[in-house]
Amino acid sequence: MKYVALLSGGKDSCYNLLHCQRNGHQLVSAASLGPEPGKEELDSYMYQTVGQDAIELVARALDVPLYRRVISGHALEQGSEYGARNSASGTVGDETEDLYALLSTVKSKHPDIEGVSVGAILSNYQRVRVEHVCRRLSLTPLCYLWQRDQGELMTEMIEAGMEAILIKVAGIGLTVKHLGNTLAQMEPIFIKLNNLYGAHICGEGGEYETLTVDCPLFKHRIVLTEVETVIHSDSDFATVAYLRIKNATLQPKSITTQPVFHIPEVLEEKFASIRDHITSLEVQEDSIDTRSQPSQPSNIAGSSARSKQLSSWIAVSNVHSWESGGSVEDEVTRCFRVLQEELAQYSVELSDCTNINIFLSSMDLFSSVNAVYSTFFGTSPPARACVAVDLPAPCRVMLDCIAHSRTTERHALHVQSLSYWAPANIGPYSQAAMIDDKVFISGQIGLIPRSLSLPSPQSLAFETALSLQHVNRVTQALGTNTGGWAGHTQLAIYWLANASHLPAVLQGHSTFESKSTTPTLFLVVEHLPKNALVEKQVLLHTGRIAIPDEDDDDELVVQNRTPAFQQGDHLDIFHWEVSWFDDSNSSCAVICGRDGGDYWWSFKSPGNNACLGEAHSLKEALRSERGFNSVWARTLSVRVFYVPLRVLSFFSLCERLFETPQPPMTFIPCRNIASQGRDGWDYAICILTV
Repeated sequence: MKYVALLSGGKDSCYNLLHCQRNGHQLVSAASLGPEPGKEELDSYMYQTVGQDAIELVARALDVPLYRRVISGHALEQGSEYGARNSASGTVGDETEDLYALLSTVKSKHPDIEGVSVGAILSNYQRVRVEHVCRRLSLTPLCYLWQRDQGELMTEMIEAGMEAILIKVAGIGLTVKHLGNTLAQMEPIFIKLNNLYGAHICGEGGEYETLTVDCPLFKHRIVLTEVETVIHSDSDFATVAYLRIKNATLQPKSITTQPVFHIPEVLEEKFASIRDHITSLEVQEDSIDTRSQPSQPSNIAGSSARSKQLSSWIAVSNVHSWESGGSVEDEVTRCFRVLQEELAQYSVELSDCTNINIFLSSMDLFSSVNAVYSTFFGTSPPARACVAVDLPAPCRVMLDCIAHSRTTERHALHVQSLSYWAPANIGPYSQAAMIDDKVFISGQIGLIPRSLSLPSPQSLAFETALSLQHVNRVTQALGTNTGGWAGHTQLAIYWLANASHLPAVLQGHSTFESKSTTPTLFLVVEHLPKNALVEKQVLLHTGRIAIPDEDDDDELVVQNRTPAFQQGDHLDIFHWEVSWFDDSNSSCAVICGRDGGDYWWSFKSPGNNACLGEAHSLKEALRSERGFNSVWARTLSVRVFYVPLRVLSFFSLCERLFETPQPPMTFIPCRNIASQGRDGWDYAICILTV
């Protein structure tokens, strides 16, 4: 695609251009924001403003037109999010809107541009705001340095022929004498300061700023002929000083060579080994087996949406529209109307949603549903999974939702940039949403991040490894952005489109989780987005638990805890897995079952029936299990996965398991259900407590 480069003049914005070129994109213009004339530096949260004297030379060295604009706004919104959650508009007077105005001008002059090059490495603050602007202008951010290891990046920049000098120092261990030094000269010092003080090797903590004087894409080299050192503040701890560029020229380059630089491997070593392990298995790529053929689901037309609040959490289940006729867009709109009405009972709105699951009757509806879905959300939409299942006609759309009433505490990772890191969101959802130390990870399919395409030729092994890596990277990025935590998976769901792939995906999971301590389900459904073969969806907990202080019961202290895990079987009819914290109500449980046939009738007594016996047997079996102590009373939400026509009194059984008032339940038809140790379950009950 044709793109515009956001230029600061520094090493990152210029090095990202090399990766844009390597990925087939065409540079047509450059854009830069800076202080008003006569003001050399501005206290901006968003932009590098030092070195603006030379930005014209950088654009001329690239041989592209430069569009500039003075920064007139201020950092009014300084939080992790920008803009409203229920609209796409920005904040009047914020410095982010200067970027919107600048790129609007560029787009009017170059209507064929589709992308924007961004040199962000670690700054979530900067990325969120650039992506907000790009979304409003229908532009794709190209952010190939995002989440890269800074030590590796520094070495790669130097080896690729990037010549950048320090024009500002503001970090511990850096002094005036370092101004004007090149990256190659400074690399050992950056590494030493990183080892001693944790300083960012690439300056992501504001330790220094650079000016690129040569780059493989430059047609000319920048030569600084006159500079002046300006001391902004002198300190024994960290001097702040910068170079004032008083005169510079362009020197023609007689020979231009193709840059040689490193492109990161798609898979890290750990996940490449998972791919190789699955590849070594004999995976049958034939059609879905007879047992997983679609059959008419039990008719749930009589059921309606239900909701419940526990503490600050709200669950809404079984949202659908049974009105026949009309477009699928109308049906989605009706579903959201139902959802809004349910949430309004608890004085919360759609913007308070943390996680939404969408079930479609056909993946052919995906684009139409997304178009309507996106109109209900703005900044940091909820996490999401969307799969196609065999919904009973005339229902084409069904959804469930988890929301939270304290929206200010929510953190979301909503990355929309093309990068080497993990896939940009292909719909109006966040890769992850966290609130109250619960982390909902959106369903991750095996897309190659830099192209948003599935591996070609299609490969179950590659897709499985990628989906695992994406979940892992999303978790790490959100943890870094929210104070640092490792995270503990309390529920994992693998969605598959082919039952014959179950053994291989099970092997991939067991390779990744050598000692499983997570309730896990493998569900075969009708179809996945983009014709993917596997999708992984996860619920985590940060492990941060507030407990009473030993010296003062009125005070709470946060400690890092690891959840406990239990699993077991009962009479070859049930299998259960549960993850919980002893000092918290947060738990997840999975109960898998088979239709017990004549076994359940042995429990039948006057006034009872088979399903009552089954429910009684199940609860009795779990009564002594520590992990289920609070499950029945603290259940917030239940998802019930079932294979149609292979269950008898199944829906009634589920209702009898839980205390009155019963929690919201969503019934989801599947073509096959497996746990970590067994295939062919008739149903699986997935329980979330708070």
